[in-house]
Amino acid sequence: MHSDWLLPDWPAPATVRAVCTTRADGVSEPPYQSLNLGDHVGDSPVVVQKNRQRLAQTLGVRPVFMTQVHGTRALQLSAVQGDGVEADACWTQTPRLACTIMVADCLPVLLTDDSGTFVAAAHAGWRGLASGVIESLATQLKTHLRKEPNELLAWLGPCIGPGAYEVGEEVKAEFGQHIVAADRFFKASARSGKWLADLPGLAREQLRGIGVDRIHGNDGSPEWCTLGNPSRFFSHRRDRITGRMAACIWLDR
Repeated sequence: MHSDWLLPDWPAPATVRAVCTTRADGVSEPPYQSLNLGDHVGDSPVVVQKNRQRLAQTLGVRPVFMTQVHGTRALQLSAVQGDGVEADACWTQTPRLACTIMVADCLPVLLTDDSGTFVAAAHAGWRGLASGVIESLATQLKTHLRKEPNELLAWLGPCIGPGAYEVGEEVKAEFGQHIVAADRFFKASARSGKWLADLPGLAREQLRGIGVDRIHGNDGSPEWCTLGNPSRFFSHRRDRITGRMAACIWLDR
């Protein structure tokens, strides 16, 4: 894998593999340079397909790309699952099939357990978090796999950081309806009526709230911020017209 890509540092079993791509190692031209994996952002479809093929060849498995809509639907992936189904979270027990989340400021959340019996991923922007995408995924894991939240491991990938994510009062109010201590993840912005939101902090709080205590990865520090690291990460908030990275997790066998 390219040396610039992120490999999760977490105590997942050896049969569980995961990676989060960066801008590096693709063939897209500006402003999508270079590993744009999003087919909905105006980049050449032929080029995007080449980038996706390059990703699959590098991983040695098949990444499944969903159509993400900032919702809460969680999908079980099987070997016959194609790309493009509308969902914002997925899970599988099928080896060599990668749960794949595209991001360019939103937060990718990867999940597994100590035994590596499954892998799962969620697309957690503010709308998904506030609407319950993590809870929806955890409910499926409990219903179908009998996995309790305290058995899960979580890794948070890069996203827009708490010093850069300015939101309106409506976003703060929405989280206040779902998280008791939501206020502590918002700081007043220099602009009147605006707030700086701590997206990874909110995700950690939601995960802890449903019983997931082992959380790794993005802690809100500057090196994880998509907006603040333009040479490494795509950021829709920063550039508007830009590519998409992918966080992938799969079972090796």
